[in-house]
Amino acid sequence: MSELLGTVLERDGSVYRVATTAGEVRAVLRGKMKRDMPKVVVGDRVRLEAEAGGELHAVVAVEPRTTLLERRVPEGRGARPIAANIDQVLVVTATADPPPIPQLIDRLLVVAEANEIAAAVIANKVDLDPGAELVARCRGAGYPVHPTSVRTGEGIDALRAALAGRISVVTGPSGAGKSSLLNAVQPGLRLRIGEISAKVRRGKNTTVSAVMLPLEAGGFLVDTPGFSEVGLWGVNPAELDDCFPEFRPGLGQCRYADCRHRSEPGCSIRAMVASGAIDGSRYESYLTLLEELESAPEEWE
Repeated sequence: MSELLGTVLERDGSVYRVATTAGEVRAVLRGKMKRDMPKVVVGDRVRLEAEAGGELHAVVAVEPRTTLLERRVPEGRGARPIAANIDQVLVVTATADPPPIPQLIDRLLVVAEANEIAAAVIANKVDLDPGAELVARCRGAGYPVHPTSVRTGEGIDALRAALAGRISVVTGPSGAGKSSLLNAVQPGLRLRIGEISAKVRRGKNTTVSAVMLPLEAGGFLVDTPGFSEVGLWGVNPAELDDCFPEFRPGLGQCRYADCRHRSEPGCSIRAMVASGAIDGSRYESYLTLLEELESAPEEWE
């Protein structure tokens, strides 16, 4: 029996919606596979076999994952996988109305870094304010930045190209203009995301699942509610510094191997901050997140 390769778009109860070269199909786990296979999540690449009758396919294997986003299990140890094979995380922030919150942007970038996923920043509403300081801050930290404006159309084509052919998570604070921006990239996308949000609100189950939306130019957009809850809880405080790309040239150069870059003598990171090689506000974000991780309840660790 010939196998079909597909990408999981959504889980609805025990049935998975899977995109394949032959079109979208519905698939289920059967018998031994249901017991032995790792939990199948949105973004997984799966091998399928058609079942008798042709209405459903059976998932017979999950291909090796390149990345895996996990969320902490509330009030307990361990993690719950929510999406696999993400290529990039795009953090949307407005340059004005509302003003950007650099520390929140940094938190979302650290989540991406902790999950070893490439990240970039979308500086939206540049028609209100070009956001020169914000753009320079993010680029100085090593991140690509896409300046955009739904009103003028600036940067929309470039953003569409950045999304094409890739599996992307787009996240950001309320008011950043994410929905309008995605609707500009692909008309109708905002409506689809709204339908998903309404479905989640109506559901009795409090577990919020990710959903993948196909893009007309190729690739997928992953709608992952609660992205900011993903990943950061699992970071070892001693490894947080590696989640700041601009810190990396100085890592391993401190006098003490266990330096946390607070007030220890001979700290190469603080020397880089003093020289301007590291932005002072980025360093402050590091200290804030470090304190948060070190003081996290034991069940978070």
